[in-house]
Amino acid sequence: MKTKKLVYSSLLLAIGIILPTLVHLTGIPGNILLPMHLPVLIAGLVLGPAYGAIIGIILPLINFLLTNMPPIPTLYIMTFELLGYGLFAGIINKKTNNIILSLIIAMVVGRVFGGIVSYLLFTMLGMSKIPPYIWLSGSVVTGLPGIIIQLILIPIIAKALMKKLK
Repeated sequence: MKTKKLVYSSLLLAIGIILPTLVHLTGIPGNILLPMHLPVLIAGLVLGPAYGAIIGIILPLINFLLTNMPPIPTLYIMTFELLGYGLFAGIINKKTNNIILSLIIAMVVGRVFGGIVSYLLFTMLGMSKIPPYIWLSGSVVTGLPGIIIQLILIPIIAKALMKKLK
């Protein structure tokens, strides 16, 4: 089982590197389709909170090292946002065995993590007059197409992968 999880982790990491690159090639900004979110949320749901959190932390860092995307300071915000997604998708799914509920809660918690980090960054950069809800609302409104894609595709993919892992 551990070997299967490592293989799936590698596959999801590869998808998390290739998918944003493909999206950027179309000219569509990543913050609209949210391509890195998909493999992290799937990892949390299918592989569990530890794998989801680890993939959530290292995926933006690998992408930054390979492609210089996401740019700084977005890199820092996304690292914590994706950590929240992977961790809480796994925790909630383990407790409830409800993919949709787990997905929604993880999406909210991840954005809260991102909002906290953006607030801290804005404060450290002397931009503390920008309230954190500006980032949060922007991430939801701008990312609405990606959120819809996640709510449609992730449950289908997660269920199929869960069957393969058993």
